[in-house]
Amino acid sequence: LKGAGLPIESFSRARGCVGNATPVTMDIQRSLELLHMTVYSQSVSPCGKYLAAGNNFGEIAIFSLSAALSSEAKEESKKPVISFIAHDGPIYAMVSTDRQLLSAGNGEVKAWNWSEIVKKGCKEAWSRRPPYGSSLEVPEINSLQLNLKDNTLLMAGGDCAIHMMDLESGTFTREYRGHTDYIHCLALRDQLRECLSGSEDGTVRLWDLRAGGQVQCIEVHKYEECSRPQNGKWIRCLATDSDWMVCGGGPALTLWHLRSITPTTVFPLPQCQQQVMFYQDLILSAGHSPTINHLQISGEVKAQIPCIPRCVHSLSINEHSPEHKVLTAAGSSHRIDVFTNFSYRAFSLTFT
Repeated sequence: LKGAGLPIESFSRARGCVGNATPVTMDIQRSLELLHMTVYSQSVSPCGKYLAAGNNFGEIAIFSLSAALSSEAKEESKKPVISFIAHDGPIYAMVSTDRQLLSAGNGEVKAWNWSEIVKKGCKEAWSRRPPYGSSLEVPEINSLQLNLKDNTLLMAGGDCAIHMMDLESGTFTREYRGHTDYIHCLALRDQLRECLSGSEDGTVRLWDLRAGGQVQCIEVHKYEECSRPQNGKWIRCLATDSDWMVCGGGPALTLWHLRSITPTTVFPLPQCQQQVMFYQDLILSAGHSPTINHLQISGEVKAQIPCIPRCVHSLSINEHSPEHKVLTAAGSSHRIDVFTNFSYRAFSLTFT
């Protein structure tokens, strides 16, 4: 799970401004950070030329996809054009609007203007914290989901609730409660104005975004074909495509028909899956193994493409720019793998 086995703290929050640190100790500290780095989140810029990546040290790095994919690309082209400390702890989720990069960590969402980022500026545009009530603990935000139809942002995590924020006013307008443990993932079912959420409590819940109530609760781990008690019941990833949903985590990665609430295909992947998406006629997934899985709806594993991270926490496809269309995979490494035709790793972008 997130944060597991990562006791190392960030030694140099504002690198270059640390007390009496010498260049040698700074180099050692950064080497240790790179060794223990996990990249949890990614987001592509609206123009499709840049990739933002957030790690366990609260750092955001911006990579130039156009430079890295150029025929004249050098090793330097695969390093960040800018990096900055954005949060006090891990950055578990990021999304981009047509103007801003939104990042989420422990308890708050922050915005950064892409127009300033590409000029190597890193000034925070705004910051918002959901209404957590009287809890002294600050819950992490594990997932962000843009709802473009309503110009709202959905966020969920450690307080077991989904919070809806109006992006125009910055006010929190709704709250969806029902999960009994923290929420790992969100997905939108656009045509029905529904949101799906997957949680540590072993359920996937469907929510009516207009009426504000729960539509359905699927206890995935109670279906014998999906259940894997040895791995737990937590739901770590989910994706939707019209009447279909794919989800996994402790239970096996499974394709569901949502209208009938029926598991139709169980994919033969022994490892716990942490990321999943529909792509053309395939399902792409990744998790607790150094591979990207290409799955067919029928259940066949079409391909397993090797990648560098031994545990993958984030998959992203750049759909904003045809000439820079790539799949990127990030996880338990300071390297982010880039797949140009999705069937092999072309190169890696690297935190430095």
